[in-house]
Amino acid sequence: MRISIRRKIALSFSVFILISGLIWVLTYYTYYLIGYRLEVIGLKNDVLNTILEARRYEKNYFLYGDKKNIEQALSYIRQAEIKLTKIAREYGKYALIKGFDEDLDDLLEYENSLAVFLDTYKGDGSLDLGGDEDKNLLWYQGEIRTLGRRITHNIEDIVAKEWQYVQRLAEKSRDYLVFALAAVSILSILTALYLAFNVNRPLRCIEDAIHKVAKGDYTNVPTISTGDEFESLVASLNNMINELNKRSEQLIQTEKLASLGTLTSGVAHELNNPLNNISTSCQILLEELEDDNLEYKRELLMETERQIERARDIVKGLLEFSKVRPFSLKTVNLRGLVDETIRLIKGEIPANISLKVEVPEGIRAEMDPRRIQQAMLNLILNGMQAMEDGGELTIKAWVEEDKGELYFQVQDTGKGIPEENLTKIFDPFFTTSDIGKGSGLGLSITHGIIEQHRGRIEVASELGKGTTFTVILPIGEVNSATV
Repeated sequence: MRISIRRKIALSFSVFILISGLIWVLTYYTYYLIGYRLEVIGLKNDVLNTILEARRYEKNYFLYGDKKNIEQALSYIRQAEIKLTKIAREYGKYALIKGFDEDLDDLLEYENSLAVFLDTYKGDGSLDLGGDEDKNLLWYQGEIRTLGRRITHNIEDIVAKEWQYVQRLAEKSRDYLVFALAAVSILSILTALYLAFNVNRPLRCIEDAIHKVAKGDYTNVPTISTGDEFESLVASLNNMINELNKRSEQLIQTEKLASLGTLTSGVAHELNNPLNNISTSCQILLEELEDDNLEYKRELLMETERQIERARDIVKGLLEFSKVRPFSLKTVNLRGLVDETIRLIKGEIPANISLKVEVPEGIRAEMDPRRIQQAMLNLILNGMQAMEDGGELTIKAWVEEDKGELYFQVQDTGKGIPEENLTKIFDPFFTTSDIGKGSGLGLSITHGIIEQHRGRIEVASELGKGTTFTVILPIGEVNSATV
């Protein structure tokens, strides 16, 4: 099932809000109950204190025999009865009133005992218990105190139970809070993992791919199966990269054709020499056709064949250079590739520019020869264009085996590059040449070719003294002569 990332995030937050809301409701309800219970405990404590006050007056009476003490005790008991009835009526289920009727009956019985005992007093204030007064007084005392202790114990037990219930509610509330913390922690971890694997990782993958594209590496982004916008984005990026690959190949081929146009006069000159030699040999043969000197004729024919091979090599080099080929690495002799490149451009080198080649025999490296040849050609042509008044163009190469790198350097003694332009020279279409003398693509394409080989290109320049381009390539399996 395909779910968009917006829906996934919305679903995650909905679950988070639902669980948080449920926990909040449960916690709020628990604290609500605790508040009610504490209020009920306060009222029941008031009832207990009222009963204890009645008991105090009851004890004072049996100690001192003052009728007012019994009247006060009876008044406090009646107040306690009113308060207890009010608690049951107003707080109902929150008041733990199980056995309330029995407690109220005991309270009424205690009240009735006090009222009956108070009625034994005569109008003159004397006590009329009838019969054996001392014995009857002790009976009343025992009955009243027994009932008093019973209701006191009952109310104390009720208050104790209320406190126990509040403690249970507090523990339950604590459990809710612990559960809430655990739930929030788990949701946070799950959200973090989701963001890491379903958002951050695809974004990092896409970011790395974009950085590679910016550096000229047009490798497709690995496909991802997230079922959301990232999957579509990666597919779109791969389509874009494939299109960029096509465009890049077209630009490289365009630059090749532009380079061929630059080489036309030089190639014509290179072809003209062997053709002149062939023509001369043919004329001599025609003139000496009747001559019996076969050895001389054989030498002329062999020279003609050598000149034909020379012309063939020049044309073959041009054809190889101009062909459209997919990127393919192979083991290449660098000196042979440099010589082949110089052969293509030899006729274009002005008389006032001397060419110096310091590339040892035996350096072999893994590369795409046609692309590296184009990079060489671009750097050499760039150096020649920088020396309008003549100079020296030096081509060097060496291997640093401890680093596993091949260094290829093109150095000119031309006018140099201003410091502010050094960061721009590899930008597409950037050129300091006059209009019509450069497309601004040569160094950009060279940079892309080197990046494609997972190498790098560096430039150092000083105004009035010249410029040095250094290409560094990974050598892979390479055999080098001692440099």
